[in-house]
Amino acid sequence: MNKLGVSIFLLRMVLGISFFVHGLVKFQGGIGNTVGWFESIGIPGFLAYVVGTIELVGGIALILGLGTRIVSALLAVVMIGAILKVKIAIGFLGTAEMAGYELDLAFLVIALFLAVNGSKLWSVDGVLFYKPTNE
Repeated sequence: MNKLGVSIFLLRMVLGISFFVHGLVKFQGGIGNTVGWFESIGIPGFLAYVVGTIELVGGIALILGLGTRIVSALLAVVMIGAILKVKIAIGFLGTAEMAGYELDLAFLVIALFLAVNGSKLWSVDGVLFYKPTNE
């Protein structure tokens, strides 16, 4: 175990918990509300189910360290869509009514980092796919 491995683990945990909560809220609040909002901004409503599922299941997978690279790539796509379709028009810091894309950008960069590098410390991926090392 080294500082880099622990740091990457922390990034994975924060991203996983954050997306799990975002996905959970979409379903607990009634996914129909999210479908309606997606449609109101010109996004097909069925994508609310896709995004909510990626966030909820992907968040759990990241917490467990299962499929970290693939899940992170999917979450990066979700963040790119959120930034370009919703947040870019209101700016980096946003307005009094809506947050800007600053947090989305941070999540995007973390997701891209994990998609490229993975995270094997304390992960199912580490147990299944990586040989033990002296890290």
